[in-house]
Amino acid sequence: MQMLRRRAGWVILAVSGALVLAGCGGDDSQSNDQARAPDQSAQPAPDANSDGQPLVSGLPDFSRLVKKVSPAVVNISALPPSDSGDGSSQKAPDDALGDWLRKFFGDGAEHSGPDSGMPRLPDSSEHVSLGSGFIISPDGYILTNRHVVAGAGQIVVKLNDRRQLIAKVVGADPDSDVAVLKVEADHLPTVQIGDPDKLDVGAWVVAIGSPFGFETSVTAGIVSAKGRSLADDQYVPFLQTDVAINPGNSGGPLFNLAGKVVGINSQIYSQTGGYQGVSFAIPIDIAMHVAKQLRTTGHVTRGWLGVQIQNVDRELAQLFELARPEGALVTQIFKGSPASEADIHVGDIILACNGHPVDTASDLPPLIASIAPGEKAKLKILRDGDTRTEQITIAALPPRLQGGAGGAGGSGAPGGETDPGSSAFGLTLESLDAKQRRALGLDRGGVRVTDVAPGPAAEAGLQAGDVILSVGSTDVEDRQALLDALRQTDGPVALLVLRDGVRLYLPMQTGDTGKSGSGGG
Repeated sequence: MQMLRRRAGWVILAVSGALVLAGCGGDDSQSNDQARAPDQSAQPAPDANSDGQPLVSGLPDFSRLVKKVSPAVVNISALPPSDSGDGSSQKAPDDALGDWLRKFFGDGAEHSGPDSGMPRLPDSSEHVSLGSGFIISPDGYILTNRHVVAGAGQIVVKLNDRRQLIAKVVGADPDSDVAVLKVEADHLPTVQIGDPDKLDVGAWVVAIGSPFGFETSVTAGIVSAKGRSLADDQYVPFLQTDVAINPGNSGGPLFNLAGKVVGINSQIYSQTGGYQGVSFAIPIDIAMHVAKQLRTTGHVTRGWLGVQIQNVDRELAQLFELARPEGALVTQIFKGSPASEADIHVGDIILACNGHPVDTASDLPPLIASIAPGEKAKLKILRDGDTRTEQITIAALPPRLQGGAGGAGGSGAPGGETDPGSSAFGLTLESLDAKQRRALGLDRGGVRVTDVAPGPAAEAGLQAGDVILSVGSTDVEDRQALLDALRQTDGPVALLVLRDGVRLYLPMQTGDTGKSGSGGG
């Protein structure tokens, strides 16, 4: 099970098993300000035992880059909220730095001071180090993570020149985990903004921040992958790197070798609570789009299409006549949404949006979200083996979308016509009555699976409590209609299933199974 845990200045994705994830970072341009290139003279000559001239040699020197960009990187600290109900200030809780110091140096670490070489822990009247940030405008606008400042009292920004300034929160967006701060100052050093789309997997990237309170700490690594989708972050296609990111790095910048910011360090993926070589950053173009809206209106408005989608696997690709698994398969269209007023059908596969390929379902939400309400989206759609283009006017994402289609599913009071035994497909089924349909948010049709025996249905992944809505493009009104539709298929077929309020397609092999007349069909 994956669990998201937020603490002061850091976010950890704790996992119970090894999972493969990825993100990105790298170079987007060549410039006179670029960090010193590797010494070409250091390339080893090929020998008789080698497979050829090495494609990579030498290591970059980051010193010029760090000297140039570090003045725009800041440390962020805060007091906890002062109102405890009786007018007294709350004591600052132990933070990640305190836990870490006590682990290695014992309780005496609490009294470390300037001569100890260790950061001094705050007492009840001092600010607690929360994370990092970076300056994006000379007049004092700063980007960081929302979780760095969420619930904080007085926020203090410490600049690279040791100045400490009181900051206010201009705005914060929970969906992207981006926050904008403002300090009263002029002529501040700023970062340059890069282009994450030009990053190459395998390129060098550099992080600067305050891990465990150690300010202006520099770590480096490479881009591991791009466009990673994480749980509960559907609007952010994360960049993944192997840069060392620890508590306190959150909100800090990720630089390419040209010294331009390409991401905001935000999360780590870990089984221990510490860095394990998998780090994630918010692409800077996403963050700047959010920051612009926060500075202008104080909140973020995202585009909304109004469809529920799923990934296309190999079997579904074959059923929908795709050369390879790609696209976002539409499983539901919400009433009153832009999609409901356009020529989009359940079973369509969205292959591109405004010219951007949609390789997986997770690619579509951030593309739609970036479109301003009232603007049009040009969608490339596959339907019945043919591609077509549909222009749709995008609406604003409702403030809070209701999850599921009525909240009911799985089990419930038996109703309608029940099949007492397993059919030839391994299914025990019951038709739904009007009350059950209302509870599930269905206008019509639907057949509930009450039991799954070994056979095609079990192999397809059907579960007791699933409600089958259609067989291929044929809607099913009741149990008999479902079985008739299955018997008329000559091979694999896509079943549209409602499970726990979510609609998804499952590919099921049928062949001649249902034509033998055996079982309780």
